[in-house]
Amino acid sequence: MTFETIDVRPIAGNIGAEIHGIDLSKDISDKTIEEIAQAQRDYLVVFFRDQNITPTQHIQIIERFGEILEYPLVKGLEDHPQIAPVIKLAHETTNFGGIWHSDTSYMEMPPKSAMLVARELPPYGGDTLFANMYMAFDTLSEGMQTMLSGLNAVNTTAKADASATREDRLKTAAKLDDDVVLSAVHPVVRTHPETGKKILYVNIGHTAHFEGMTEAESAPLLKFLHDHQTKPEFTCRFTWHPGSIAFWDNRACHHNPVNDYHGYKRVMHRITLAGERPQ
Repeated sequence: MTFETIDVRPIAGNIGAEIHGIDLSKDISDKTIEEIAQAQRDYLVVFFRDQNITPTQHIQIIERFGEILEYPLVKGLEDHPQIAPVIKLAHETTNFGGIWHSDTSYMEMPPKSAMLVARELPPYGGDTLFANMYMAFDTLSEGMQTMLSGLNAVNTTAKADASATREDRLKTAAKLDDDVVLSAVHPVVRTHPETGKKILYVNIGHTAHFEGMTEAESAPLLKFLHDHQTKPEFTCRFTWHPGSIAFWDNRACHHNPVNDYHGYKRVMHRITLAGERPQ
């Protein structure tokens, strides 16, 4: 579509666009908010450069797009609990969420979107990858699409690879006891409530097995799907700079923060928006 109040520039062939011509620290019209939302629907993740917003402004901006949903596992900032800090310290070797995933798909109603603001960056590295789950579904064979459309999958906080990425933060900021496991069953193929498009809705971070099957029985098909979901042509890569912001549709894309900056600190602020039960 043609945008009247923002300048939208795609950064890859199938996902991702930068939005220019806007200062998020200023008053923003309803029309501009509507156009940002449309750009996100079109490109799944949109990026802003050279922004200087406070935590309060971060909250005020994202509230224009929906209802804030606090992260269930780690405490938010003391003075802004809606904001979940995403931190890797200089001495740590594991980065928070450092695996392909859709945020908190182990919830009954996972978030619809998230906005991540760069606060402190390493001198190099720490890019974030995003992948298009519309394409992941559309490029499967008709037979595979039909089979998957009849399946549900169990998503959980207990998957070892994903839980390992949270260990450093849970030591000091956990919201739940160690033995609490969150899980939810969702369709393997869900329909986006706004676009009506089909989404491949499993992810390596949280999907444990298909409902009614064991993990061992599910593993070969899940491995195929996870490999398929992250084909290079489905992805874009975003290099962070001071003042960068990413705003993505958590239903239709996956993301993966690259862990290639050992010895340096990286601090990001994330807010998620409440979503609906996947259908």
